[in-house]
Amino acid sequence: MDTPVTFEVLKRQPGSLARAGVLKTPHGDVETPAFVAVGTKGTVKSLTPEDLTDLVGAQIALANTYHLYLQPGEKLIHEAGGLHSFAHWNMPTMTDSGGFQVFSLGVAFESGAKKFAAEDIVPDPELTVYSKEIAQSHGKLCTVDEDGVTFTSHHDGSMHRFTAERSIEIQHAIGADIIVAFDECTSPDAPYEYQKEAMERTHRWAKRSVLAHKQNYDALKKQGLYGVIQGGRYADLRTESAQTLREMDFAGFGIGGSFTKADLGESLRVVNEQLPEDKPRHLLGIGEPEDIEAGVRMGCDTFDCVAPTRLARTGTIYATEHGVPTKRHLLNSTYRSDLGKPDPSCNCYVCTNYTAAYLAHLFRSKEMLAAHLASIHNLYYIVNFTKRLREVILSGNS
Repeated sequence: MDTPVTFEVLKRQPGSLARAGVLKTPHGDVETPAFVAVGTKGTVKSLTPEDLTDLVGAQIALANTYHLYLQPGEKLIHEAGGLHSFAHWNMPTMTDSGGFQVFSLGVAFESGAKKFAAEDIVPDPELTVYSKEIAQSHGKLCTVDEDGVTFTSHHDGSMHRFTAERSIEIQHAIGADIIVAFDECTSPDAPYEYQKEAMERTHRWAKRSVLAHKQNYDALKKQGLYGVIQGGRYADLRTESAQTLREMDFAGFGIGGSFTKADLGESLRVVNEQLPEDKPRHLLGIGEPEDIEAGVRMGCDTFDCVAPTRLARTGTIYATEHGVPTKRHLLNSTYRSDLGKPDPSCNCYVCTNYTAAYLAHLFRSKEMLAAHLASIHNLYYIVNFTKRLREVILSGNS
């Protein structure tokens, strides 16, 4: 049987692990390195699918298993013909396993832990629990055991259960091209002993995920399954996780868990040196420009992050100054009368047609168009930032 998701390396960059390739899926090819637009609930906030393809240039989008399971439910999506039909996403798609949302409801919610240690990155902005009484009524927002995770809906406090098999079943129904094995994401501050325990549990869940995927012959023909590398900030655990998962029958690999900014590159290096060259590697949930550049240099192929659209909704846009990525906060007074481009270095639809002063006016007036235009710009910026890294590899320049 043909494998529905494959990867081909076209060129490698001397002196680093960087490579340019093509990720092939049932709904089209993705030229890598590539940024994956995040549409948590089957929508990239404020943008249409045509915005994504025509104005942003996105090649692939990701939706969230946890959120779509709770609302509107995977059965309705399946009845609608799957995610591509339901959301009108005419491009390759991914779903994550829901493991990071469970992390956000568990130790991350209780302790304030984040994906990057000591960085201003919240676990999941969608998981705003409507009442502390929800947590108190069940004792905890989520509990992890050997079989799976029991968690509390952030919508209404109802109790739910994810196992490896259930996560795969939901993802089969949603129907994305690439799906992800259920994993346990840990806090950056978790001790070594717990990181090892969670990693080993993730490996056992990975085996169960592979088996559950293979038992659905129809899904096996249409969807590729990724395993998730864990191990926290510890190189030996990351190495062990990569060595263990590379022996399983995965179409590709997600690199998950928690990092510090300082050790991101080294953590990725020790993982990607162990993973097979002919399979794609996705860095889960991390995608600021400097992180993407480090990830590409260390052998990652695709990236996803909510930061571009989340920043856009609060009036912050990406820009380039003196050749270096930076951010502009459009609510700053300096932009009230700035009739130049929002980002002088950019030729996207927004920067070609609107001024910084106009966007600043929209945000100060709380107009809906503000988030729409800023989101188009930010996604265009990060998608094309990643495309340029690909071009550098293909050109043979370092």
